[in-house]
Amino acid sequence: MGDLLSTSVSGLIAFQQALDVTSNNVANAATPGYNVESANFAESPGQGSSIGYIGNGVEVQNVTRAYNALLAQQVNSSQANYSSFNTLATEAEQIDNMLSDSSTGLTATLQSFVNSLQTLSTSPSTTASGQAVLSQAQALITQLQSYDSQLSQASSQLESQVSSNVTEINTLASQIASLNGEIADQSGSGQTPNQLMDQRDQLVSQLSQYVTVNTVSQGNGETNVYIGSGQALVIGNIAQQVTTIPNAYNASVYDIGLVNGTSTVDITSEVSGGSLGGLLATRSQVLDPAQNTLGQISVALATLANQQQQSGMDQTGAQGQPMFAVGGVQVLDNANNADDTSLTVTRTSLSDLTPDDYILSYTGGSANGGWQLLDETTGQPVAMTGDGTDTPLQAAGLSIAVNAPSGGVAVGDSFLIQPTAAATGGLSLLLTSPAQIASASLIQAVPGSGNTGTASASSAIITDPGSWEPDTYTISFSGSPTQYEVTNSSDVEVGSGTYTSGTPIDFLGAQVTITGTPANGDTFTVGANSPANTGDNSNLLALINTLSAATLDGGTASISGVANNLVSQIGTTTQQAQSNASAAQSVNQSATDALNNADGVNLDQEAALMVQYQQAYQACAQMIQASDTMFNALMTAMTNG
Repeated sequence: MGDLLSTSVSGLIAFQQALDVTSNNVANAATPGYNVESANFAESPGQGSSIGYIGNGVEVQNVTRAYNALLAQQVNSSQANYSSFNTLATEAEQIDNMLSDSSTGLTATLQSFVNSLQTLSTSPSTTASGQAVLSQAQALITQLQSYDSQLSQASSQLESQVSSNVTEINTLASQIASLNGEIADQSGSGQTPNQLMDQRDQLVSQLSQYVTVNTVSQGNGETNVYIGSGQALVIGNIAQQVTTIPNAYNASVYDIGLVNGTSTVDITSEVSGGSLGGLLATRSQVLDPAQNTLGQISVALATLANQQQQSGMDQTGAQGQPMFAVGGVQVLDNANNADDTSLTVTRTSLSDLTPDDYILSYTGGSANGGWQLLDETTGQPVAMTGDGTDTPLQAAGLSIAVNAPSGGVAVGDSFLIQPTAAATGGLSLLLTSPAQIASASLIQAVPGSGNTGTASASSAIITDPGSWEPDTYTISFSGSPTQYEVTNSSDVEVGSGTYTSGTPIDFLGAQVTITGTPANGDTFTVGANSPANTGDNSNLLALINTLSAATLDGGTASISGVANNLVSQIGTTTQQAQSNASAAQSVNQSATDALNNADGVNLDQEAALMVQYQQAYQACAQMIQASDTMFNALMTAMTNG
C-alpha cells in the first residue's frame, strides 16, 4: 500500500532520472545527428483502500527521442540533390574553364589558324607566311589533343571517384544493417535504443551524400533503405552490395551493379542523386559529349582542309596533298558477343556526322539484314539503308560493313560505334613544307580571244575533287547572253543554265564565277592551271570560305559554330548546375533547420525542465524528511505511551 515515504522515494528516483535525461540532452546539444530525448512519466498503479484508491507515486515509463520522419526524409532528399548538383558543377567548371579561356581556348586557337591562312592569301608564295600556317596548324593540333588528353584524364579520375563512392556506399550500408540488428535485439525488451537509432539515422544522412535514399521503418525498430529509383540496399540486418561493373563495350568505364544473391543487376540508369549521381551525370552530360565534339571538329578540319588541298595546286605546280591525318571511327565489341563478327566503319558524309555514339545490334529481323542502330545519346532508333553484307549499312554519315563468320551472326551481338571519339587522338599534320600548301586552283578560266562582251572570270576552283574529271571545258554564251552551256573536249554537254553575273557556274565538281555582261558567242575555256601561276590564291580563299561555311550538323553549323556551341553548352551546364546546387543547398539548410527545431536540443527548454525537475526533486526530498519526522514522532509516542 502506498505511503508517504515510498511515494516520495519514487518521485525522487523519477526526477533524478529525468535530470539525467536533461543532462544528456545538454551535453549533446552540439552532437551531429543527436535527437533530443524526453523522460516520460507515468503514475504508478494505485492500491485500493476503504477510502478509495491511493496512489503509489510515479515512475519514468520510458525515454523517447524526438524524431520527425518526414523532415528527416526532406533533409536526406535535399542533401542528395545538393551533392549531385554540386559534384556536376565542380567537375563541369574545370572543363568550362579549359575550353572557354579567351586567349588559349578552343575558339581562339581555331581563329588563329584561320588568321594565318588569311595572311598567306595576301601573298601565297611567301615562305614565312606559309611556315606560319604550318605552325598554327600544329598549334591547333596540339591544343585539340591537349583538350582530348585532359578530358581522358578527367574521365579516368571520374571512374576512380565512382569506385570510391561505391566503396563508401557499401561501408555505410553494412554499418546500417549491423545497427538494425542491434536495434531489433534491444527493442525486444520494450525499450527503444535511442542512441543506436541516432547513429543509424546519421549513417543514412551520410549515405544521402552519395546517392538518393528512401527509408521505410519496420515494426521491430529496423529501417529498410532503398537507393536510386527503389533498389533495396538494406533489408533488416542484411546489406546488399553495390559494385562497379566494367562496361560491356569499354572495360575502363564503370557501370553500377547491385549484387542480388549470385547475380548482379545493372542499375546504372536507375542511380540518381548524391555525388555518385553527379559523377554519372558529368560523364554523360559533359565529358563524353565534349570529347566527341572535339573529335567532330577534328574530322571536319581534316576533311575540309584535305578536300580543298586536293582541289588546288601547290608551289611546285603539283596537285595538293592531304594536310591532316585524323583518327578513324572507333568500334568496340560487346564483351558478351557470341561470335567473331567484326565491323568495318568509315565516315561518308561530314554533314550527317554527329558527335553521338551508336549501338548496332543484331536482332535477326528482316529489315537491314537483321541489324538495328540505336543512338546512345537520345535512345532513339536510327534509320538505315543496306544490309551490312551485300551492301554496307548507311546511316548517320557512316558506312558500316559487317564481317560475319561462316556460321552467321548470333542474335544479340552488338557493337558500340563511336564516330568521333578517337578522331582527335589521331590528328596530325602531314605537310612538312610551306611549298606543299595548295594556294592556287587546279584550274583556270580564260576568256576567248574573240569575246566582245564585258564579262570576265573572277575565279575558277575545284569544289569536289572526287567528281572532277580533268579535261578542257568550254563555257559558251550562244544565242543569248543570259544562257550558258558547258561542253567537254568532245563537245559533249556537261552543264547548262541561266547566267547571272557573280553567280557561280557549277559542273562536275568545278565552280567558275563570271562577272559582267557577256555577248552572244562569247566563250571561256576552263582547263588546267599553269604551273607558272603559283601566285594564285583562289584555292586558299576557297579553303578559308570552306572552313567558315555551314558544313556540319546537317549544314547548319560551321567548325567555329560547333566549337562555340560546345563552349556554350558546357558553360550553360556549369551555370545551371551551380544554380541548382545553390538552390538545393538553401532547401537543405531550411530542411535541416526545421529538423533541428523539431528534433534538436533547445537549451532554453532544457534549462526550464532542469529547474522544474530540480524543484520537484527537492520537494520529494522534503517529503521524505517529513516522513522521517512523522515516523520518529510516532515511534516516540508509542514508546512513551
